[in-house]
Amino acid sequence: MPLDISARFSFTLERPSDTLLQFEVVDLPEQRVLENRCRISETQHMARVPAQDGIGERIWLRGEGEITVDYAARVDVQRLAPEIETLPAMDPHSLPGETVQYLFDSRYCQADRMQSFVQNRFGDQQGGAKIAAMSRWIAEEIAYEPGSSNTSTSAVDTFVERRGICRDFAHGMIALSRAATIPARYVSCFAPGVTPQDFHAVAEVFLADPQTPGGGAWFMIDPTGMADPVQTAKIGVGRDAADVSFMTVFGFAIYGEHAISVSAGAGE
Repeated sequence: MPLDISARFSFTLERPSDTLLQFEVVDLPEQRVLENRCRISETQHMARVPAQDGIGERIWLRGEGEITVDYAARVDVQRLAPEIETLPAMDPHSLPGETVQYLFDSRYCQADRMQSFVQNRFGDQQGGAKIAAMSRWIAEEIAYEPGSSNTSTSAVDTFVERRGICRDFAHGMIALSRAATIPARYVSCFAPGVTPQDFHAVAEVFLADPQTPGGGAWFMIDPTGMADPVQTAKIGVGRDAADVSFMTVFGFAIYGEHAISVSAGAGE
């Protein structure tokens, strides 16, 4: 499924400061980047570095004054999306080493505080069936309210307040999954159908892979219901939003214009 993506934003640095950006779609076997254009206004320094888990790149900038970013890409998404309810979980001792970090608590996802709830509410379910049940619970119990959270809002805050945006839904899904001893990570992405259209966030969970006997794979799940995995272009992954923010400023910035467009294009 080809997607046409554009992202334009600007920000102003009042004094020379470092900024870390991550907004470009990553080229992967399940999503091929057919076209890619990135224009960033002149800065004092710019360098690319690998992102979390080697998935995608981050861009270091150092500059002052107004900085503008203009990005466009065409991506052919070929991701398979099996019925998640049918997928078994893997025993913790059978997990690949690189997935183990995604069982632990992180800044926004306090899984240890969710363990009693998960056991009491979902203890009679296993694997993908438990993941699907938890995702339905979030969709039914948490209200999607733009502007209802901020950069300090955690999964526990969302659980208590029962409202949030896509990052909060993803954090909730991750915390519940980790509390069930299923690795889960945060995914920043683009997807058509997101309202309001913006950088989006979903979760990925690590479950047994029907295509790989004895092995596992990462599978996307979006409790907001807005992103279909087969029409979602991944930007990067992390333990939570702190690892994969599209912009992190090590200083003070005034955010300016912001425009995101994602549409399903015609086939090749």
